[in-house]
Amino acid sequence: MTAVRAAADNYRFDTTHSQIVFSIDHNGFSRPFGRLHIAQGWLHFDPADWSQSATELDIDLTSLDMGDAEWNAAVLKPAFLDAQASRYAHFASTSVERRDDTHGVLHGNLTLRGVTRPVSLDFTFNRRGSTIYGMHTVAGFSANTLLNRDDFGITSNASSIGHSVSVWLELEAIQDDKAQSNKESP
Repeated sequence: MTAVRAAADNYRFDTTHSQIVFSIDHNGFSRPFGRLHIAQGWLHFDPADWSQSATELDIDLTSLDMGDAEWNAAVLKPAFLDAQASRYAHFASTSVERRDDTHGVLHGNLTLRGVTRPVSLDFTFNRRGSTIYGMHTVAGFSANTLLNRDDFGITSNASSIGHSVSVWLELEAIQDDKAQSNKESP
């Protein structure tokens, strides 16, 4: 008898319950946090065979929240994120490695400020299930990575702002058979 295996389910990112938080050194005094929102994205996830999974998402740089309006405006300028020239950062996966039942590594390409670099994210598959009211099936993930801002051409204030950027993602994706692998940013 041949085993029947379901294909990857399609999901769209729940932009309300998905967040990106980052931290960077400030003159050695502290590592302040910033927050960004996902504008849109999709996920194909096969719980039985993670290697068949894939994702893409767009991060709205203008959603930046560093806790201060003037600092937000400064970080959005060309010396840093250059959000006027490239409002969205884009991540597209290239492969997924499964380490155990709940941990893996997501490999892909991040485009920020028009520069594309390979990125690997260690992630935890938190769970897949129905929401409390049974309205949706949701898959949840936590991920983290370390980026070097210089790799994306962000070299301003080298003596006062660190080069390593710690990034954490908390992601929820709602099962949606109509989720498309839209290659265009919003």
